[in-house]
Formats: sequence, C-alpha cells, structure tokens
Amino acid sequence: MRVGIVDVGANTVRLLVAARDGERLVAVREERVQLGLGEQIEQTGRISEKKLEETAATAATSVQRARKLRCSAVEVLVTSPGRQAENGRELVSRLVDVTAAPTRVLSAQEEGALAWRGAVSSARRLPSSVAVCDVGGGSAQIGVGTLAEGPTWIRSVDIGSLRLTRRAFREDPPSAADLRRARDAIADAFEDIAPPLPLAALAVGGTARALRRIAGEQLSANAIDAAVEELRKRPSRQLAKAYKLDRQRARTITAGALILAEIERRLNVPFEVGRGGVREGAALQLLEATVAATA
Repeated sequence: MRVGIVDVGANTVRLLVAARDGERLVAVREERVQLGLGEQIEQTGRISEKKLEETAATAATSVQRARKLRCSAVEVLVTSPGRQAENGRELVSRLVDVTAAPTRVLSAQEEGALAWRGAVSSARRLPSSVAVCDVGGGSAQIGVGTLAEGPTWIRSVDIGSLRLTRRAFREDPPSAADLRRARDAIADAFEDIAPPLPLAALAVGGTARALRRIAGEQLSANAIDAAVEELRKRPSRQLAKAYKLDRQRARTITAGALILAEIERRLNVPFEVGRGGVREGAALQLLEATVAATA
C-alpha cells in the first residue's frame, strides 16, 4: 500500500509517496518546488493572489502524480503558512478546490509530533529519551519524548530560517550588526522555552541537512558556531556554489544555523542529523489510518 503526502511549507511544496516495508517506511518518490511563501508572509502578512494560484497549481500537480503512482490515499498538509498568513483559510480553500484531496493546516503541536515520529522511526539505536528539532522557514519545532511513550513535550517557536533572514539580515554576507540583530530576535523568541533534557537529539529538515555539508554529521555547539563563522565570510551565491546548495537555502542557512545553535544549547546535547520528519510521520499516520479503514 502506498500513500502520498503533499507538504505546503514556508519555503517549498514537497511531495512524498511512501510505502511500508516491514517496520520501515520506504520513499517511492520525492519532489519539491520552491515557492517562498514564508518570505511574502513576513513582508506583507498575506499570500498574494499570484502565489495562491501558483501554490494551488503546484499542489494539484503533486496530487495527480501521487494518484498516478497508485496511492491508496493522498493528503495535503499546510504548515506555518496556514498558521501565519492572514489569508491562510483562503489558501486551504484553494488547495481543496484544485486537489479534491483531504487538506488541513497542522497545528504547531501536530507538526512537532509528526516530525518527532518521522525522525525516530527512521533512526537506529536510539537511547530511551530523544529530542527532535525541525527548523523550517517560518517556524521551529522541538519535541522531546521516549521510545515507549512517544513525544511528551512539544513546543513551536514562530521564527524560522527564512523569517529570521528577512527580519534581521541587511547584508549578504551578514554583518556583525546583522548577527547581533538575529541573536537578539532568537533570544526573545526562545525566552520561555525550557525543554526536558534528552539523552540524544536529532535535527531534521532542510536547514540541518544543508548545515551537515559544512559542519559534519554531529552538530555540536562548537561545530555550529564554527560553521556560522565560515558562512559569514561569503555571500550566498558563493555558498551555493561551494556547498552545492540552492540559492534560497544558501541565503537562509546562516539564520537557520543560529536557531539550531540556540536549541542545541537548551537541550544540552549535540544534534545528529536525522532522516525523516513531518512528511514521514504523516505518511506513517496515513498508512495506519488507511489500513484500519480497509480492514
């Protein structure tokens, strides 16, 4: 049995078609289209008519591809754009109209729980307590839980790599003043965040995967700080070429690294770059629901 998840996020619209192979989730197809909704929301508070049309068309194409790949069920999930845009409901309405697929805005709690499950299910040899962090373009999710009980502590912070870049950085590469502004914004956003301390931590999502190319597999505080020093030396076009990043990721990775560094300090354990995340967690959930409905 296959299922399809279309994830409408701050930076991209992504498609995951997946199936189960025993206890493992196997990706059959993955695609992404860069749209940058989060930047527009940060600028104006809304998603423009042009972007609404573009997002709807992209999601419709993704759903069609999932159905051609014989998915038993397809679901469209909207993350931070649905929560942060003034016209988030209109976005969802457009998506429902053009895809004819179940569509919903994930709450911050749901997004964190799905990211935790998707990351933990893809990992091996984990200790009893694990944190999962996903720094997206518009928000950052942190979940801490146990293998026996699942995520028991979840928080979402309304600051992500794209939002922070837009809010704090005036130059490319960022100046010392830009970095101070970014760190001040992060300190304000995380003021009330006090997670339980886990035995291990996984960082998932595009920021973590991109940062791994610069800092290595283990994202300790020292490794992230060293990466930030490296990143601030070159403009984004040079970073894109040197580390094989797309231009949008190269432009926002420094801000994402600063957010990850703050979360790492609060968890007090270095991150391993994990696989899986929100889409994988949602695919597992949809597979279980589909099996139960057809049993």
